Amino acid sequence: MTTLDVPTAQTPLAPVTEVLAIAGRRLRRLRRNPGRLVGITLNPLITMIALGYLFSNAIEIPGSTNYIEFIFAGVVMQVGLASIGPTAIAVALDVQGGLVDRFRSLPISRSAVLIGHTIADLAISLIGLAVVTAFGLLFGWRSHTGFLPTLAGFALVAVFIFTVLWVGVLLGMASRNLETIESVGGLVAVVFSFMSTGFLSVEKLPGWIQPIAQWNPVSSVIAACRELWGNPVADSGGFPAENPSTVILVSLGTLFVVTSYLSVRRYRNA
Repeated sequence: MTTLDVPTAQTPLAPVTEVLAIAGRRLRRLRRNPGRLVGITLNPLITMIALGYLFSNAIEIPGSTNYIEFIFAGVVMQVGLASIGPTAIAVALDVQGGLVDRFRSLPISRSAVLIGHTIADLAISLIGLAVVTAFGLLFGWRSHTGFLPTLAGFALVAVFIFTVLWVGVLLGMASRNLETIESVGGLVAVVFSFMSTGFLSVEKLPGWIQPIAQWNPVSSVIAACRELWGNPVADSGGFPAENPSTVILVSLGTLFVVTSYLSVRRYRNA
């Protein structure tokens, strides 16, 4: 078991030190077990290679012939969605192994443990995002709006990843069965990814899926990223397509508040 040297006296910087200590421990584990990084990059890369490269000529989108630029925003969303399962499994293993009890016995903030965990997982996911972006550039993806809008798009992706990581934390705290966690995490990644506008315009989807894809918050994040990067946008009409910023703010804000609150509460009462 790793021993954490954390201050016993509460100082203004104590919460920051506690969070960094927890995050550092998590990142050190990545060096010994890089499988987490492989897991969150493999599915997006397979999707990009299969759809964006091999099958690009067989799929048409309205108003553009550059399919790789159309799906790239959907592919990077998969990095965040694929991170939910590994985060949940890591949290569940810490609970089962008694590490959470060890943390609770230390004079540190209850929320610092979970925040440190998510910050470390965010760093891992951003490495995966960089790998996927490099392959996207290799396959022909480009941003056409300049440095600052491009950076803003990736910042939005980072916010999305950090938010959905809390879904993984809550799942890991709520369920101790690793097989169940793996199944649920995979299901969430597939459903929210493909029932969105990430890979097809709304008009190309079955009728009963169209309203789901329109109101899927992942679709709103994808639409905002496409606009920031100057990539093809399939205008589906309706409130979500016309007001993606509002949908993003409400949906991600609500998701973050609910999942983080329930995770910390469950941690305290575990």
